[in-house]
Amino acid sequence: MRDFSATDDDLITSRRQQMTELYSDHHLWLQNWLRKKIGCSQRAADLTHDAFIRILMLTEPLNLKEPRAFLATTATRLLIDGSRRRKIERAYLDALAVHADDACLPGPEAIHAALQVLERIAQLLDGLPPRPRQAFLLHRLEGLTYSEIATQLGVSSSMVKQYMASVMVHCYKTLHGSGHVS
Repeated sequence: MRDFSATDDDLITSRRQQMTELYSDHHLWLQNWLRKKIGCSQRAADLTHDAFIRILMLTEPLNLKEPRAFLATTATRLLIDGSRRRKIERAYLDALAVHADDACLPGPEAIHAALQVLERIAQLLDGLPPRPRQAFLLHRLEGLTYSEIATQLGVSSSMVKQYMASVMVHCYKTLHGSGHVS
């Protein structure tokens, strides 16, 4: 177990002071900014809280030259994440509704677990160019062959292979970082 030194205490105290100042100086501004943006004061309060929690989770020290821009960017990312999650939930629940006549519908725990997996997949594919993402989804979800995908996208089969390879590299780097293996 690591012993904490006076330097560690100073860093903790400094970090606590930074967060206290950031919160007291900008909390109300961020909540009002979000309320105007989304039109719901309760949701704005929740998102403001989530933005400060996300900032608290940062491992790097806060050296913010433009704290409001940083807070607005953090809150906007939370809005995007929430929107993505709601789309995934809606699509999954729609798919469940199609199969509502089936005898074995998953329970709430299974639905929650499936939604978490779907959200993680969406995060993995985020940042991919549209064509490689579309090729991957057509192959994995629709079961199309590379030549069928090539026809649908108007490219060659070898280009589809390149798309698929780029998706695999992207997912690997996203999961494991871009460090080189020695």
